[in-house]
Amino acid sequence: MVAAVSLQNVHKVYDNTCVVNDLSLAIYPGEVFGLLGPNGAGKSTTIRMLTTLVQQTQGDIVVAGYDVSRQPAQVRRQIGVVLQQISVDADLTVWENMEFHGRMHHIPAAQRQVDIDRWLGYMGLSDRTHDKAKTLSGGLKRRLQIARALLHNPSILFLDEPTVGLDPQTRRRLWEIIRELNKEKGITMLLTTHYMEEVEYLCDRIGIMDKGRLIESGTLAELRQKHGEGIVMKQKGDRWEYLFFPTLGEANHYLDQQSDKTGMMTRPANLEDIFVELTGRNLD
Repeated sequence: MVAAVSLQNVHKVYDNTCVVNDLSLAIYPGEVFGLLGPNGAGKSTTIRMLTTLVQQTQGDIVVAGYDVSRQPAQVRRQIGVVLQQISVDADLTVWENMEFHGRMHHIPAAQRQVDIDRWLGYMGLSDRTHDKAKTLSGGLKRRLQIARALLHNPSILFLDEPTVGLDPQTRRRLWEIIRELNKEKGITMLLTTHYMEEVEYLCDRIGIMDKGRLIESGTLAELRQKHGEGIVMKQKGDRWEYLFFPTLGEANHYLDQQSDKTGMMTRPANLEDIFVELTGRNLD
């Protein structure tokens, strides 16, 4: 299968510092790929390269069949982008934000009106059409960003921290929207986030970056199988130590063999456990 997104031996250097280091990665059509990493791991720089906002120092990047360095205009026609920062024009109405985006993508007027109505309806914004964007809540602004990113019918959607700063209920609603877009519309997605449960809920495969490198990738099941499906936790002072075991049964067996079980417990391993094991840091 030809990858929807392909990076081969990609480097990005700023001021003699390599912030993305020999990154190779493939995302396949219809897949939701989650990219995790501590602050400074290179995730946002990777998204900026994929979306033609900055150019790689070295290596090859192909998005939707187009080379990002040589064919940036063609790439932009195929992608939608929702950046972490709220980027709607606060002084324009919801409709005007969509209209401006549609004109920028040269969508014919008749089709543009139909598509604006369709995506605002899909995102639950039909009743806010004439409201200024600055009057919307954070969650509704994010919905507007997503609607705008989808207006020109992209095949690939890049979501950089799409639910950051939102309350749990709003975040969950956006999860459902993202999932529906993938399952019903078949849109390929690359998602970065600081919420482990978001990745576990939405993503088909996961990549973990640290210090500019991709240090692990696979499905959640593959990562748990590789690193261990069971954990023994042992409290030492004000912190916990973790021991991974291939299965929860083996973790339980180990605990049963201990003469002193004080401060010890077992549980299934989760993505955050694996992330901390690999990077030595929490995702914050």
